[in-house]
Amino acid sequence: MSRHAARYEGLAKRPLHVVQGEHLVTDDPDAVLTTILGSCVAACMRDPVAGVGGMNHFLLPGGPKAGESDADSMRYGVHAMELLVNALLARGARRDRLECKLFGGGRLLKGLTDVGAMNAKFAEDFLAREKLAHVGGSLRGDSGRRIQYWPVSGRARQVFLDNREAFDAETKLKPVPEPQAGGVELF
Repeated sequence: MSRHAARYEGLAKRPLHVVQGEHLVTDDPDAVLTTILGSCVAACMRDPVAGVGGMNHFLLPGGPKAGESDADSMRYGVHAMELLVNALLARGARRDRLECKLFGGGRLLKGLTDVGAMNAKFAEDFLAREKLAHVGGSLRGDSGRRIQYWPVSGRARQVFLDNREAFDAETKLKPVPEPQAGGVELF
């Protein structure tokens, strides 16, 4: 668990925000994990029998390039996915029971490389390769989104954002405001 996420451990009634390069795992039934995504992807994973779940948030598909630092590796999907799966297993989850919802991978800026689509494909391919159940979520599109995930129940909620808000959130890591009416809940 990262230093940012560790300071929230044990807080039951407050949303726990996951920013780029981080992951958080909990068995607290009152916890709700939140993040804001543009082209980034978040994997929301849980073991319904063990009652533990978590979320990650990654910026780039694949793994770090030769010569990049350990800090740089936190931005990549392969590192984020492995950290989340291993943290769940360390908390009593079993790999064969893991359920995953994937969110994000939007294309916020036209005319540039579609990093969102590459992130989405990486995440889907990772789940297929690792034989992890992909049970839902929302990938791609042209909007950013605010995600709420209740890791013990597996409930997820998404609110679409205007692209400026999502872009600002991904670049400035501002706090997440409370969700507004008009959200979509995914079970």
